[in-house]
Amino acid sequence: MRFQSYTLRFNPRLSLNKAGKHVRDGLSTALRTGDNLWLSCDERTTIERLRLVGPHKFAEHTSYPLADLLDLPSDADEEIDIEGMGEANGYLWLVGSHSLKRKQPDPNHEDVAKQLEKLAKVKQEPNRYLLARIPLLPNPETGEYELFREVPDPARAGHTLRVAQLHGSDTANDLTDLLAHDPHLKHFLKIPGKDNGLDIEGLAATPDGRLFIGLRGPVLRGWAVVLELLLEEDKPGRLRLRKQEGASEKYYKKHFLDLKGMGVRELRQIDNDLLLLAGPTMDLDGTIAVFRWRDALHCPTDGFIDEDHLIRLFDVPHGTGATAGQDRAEGMGLLDKDHILVVFDSPTDARKPAPHQVQAAAYRLPD
Repeated sequence: MRFQSYTLRFNPRLSLNKAGKHVRDGLSTALRTGDNLWLSCDERTTIERLRLVGPHKFAEHTSYPLADLLDLPSDADEEIDIEGMGEANGYLWLVGSHSLKRKQPDPNHEDVAKQLEKLAKVKQEPNRYLLARIPLLPNPETGEYELFREVPDPARAGHTLRVAQLHGSDTANDLTDLLAHDPHLKHFLKIPGKDNGLDIEGLAATPDGRLFIGLRGPVLRGWAVVLELLLEEDKPGRLRLRKQEGASEKYYKKHFLDLKGMGVRELRQIDNDLLLLAGPTMDLDGTIAVFRWRDALHCPTDGFIDEDHLIRLFDVPHGTGATAGQDRAEGMGLLDKDHILVVFDSPTDARKPAPHQVQAAAYRLPD
């Protein structure tokens, strides 16, 4: 499948986290609004904004610390592991992975016992349990989209847009509390994300107020899972899940998708369809593909979505051999209704033509 490279250029003063990792090396989701491209890195607590500055080039990097906009469950420096962003009705929606994290051992370390002990450790990071919305509007003078804590709603006189997040604590939120009793998913909440445990990746927000949240894991006998939620603000700054008609679990629908054994990496809405970026649930190299879920917004109940409603559009290349573990497609934004932009985690050196730059790949959607 042919693609067009897009250059993403970052500000060197904003690009490194405290551990020294560059934002371009951990891109996890992408979203376009107007001439702005919004990006997140899975090891930060910021949202990055770039602007289209020429053909196939985004630059003029601005970084928004989420601790200035939201009440993070934990320290402002603890990663959120943002794995999904969506936009609807003047809001940017974002979601953390909600996953547990297993320590990474060094197999070449001389102290084998210590590394075995490290591999046994599972960590819970409170900021990962974040599901929130932030007002997102264009500046009438510059045309740049900006984030706000609170701002008048330009579409409804007398109404205010304000930040809000799903009610929770430093160990869970309303969604995970419900999933802890779910017959399909409850056993996976105690398993780290990279071990096929619960791992949210991908979010699409619809104009009618629904959120579609993709799960990278678990994948159940080859069936991937997408949760359909409906949230409301029950008091300033706090979101609650609403009951949904046709939902077997009352507060969320479960859609099981035949993605040929892959989990969900990203979700994007086009009309009544959803585009899905799918890939391995485990920490390994494997097929990454783009699917189109026909009429996804019109599923009245939970159920199975088979190949009659899922069209496999094309595969996205990934690192192999000398580049194993690199060039893993993680984020997918809509450039327009005919093109998507894919960004990569752990990009190869070939994708980094200059300091503080990285190349994304734009694909034309098949008719």
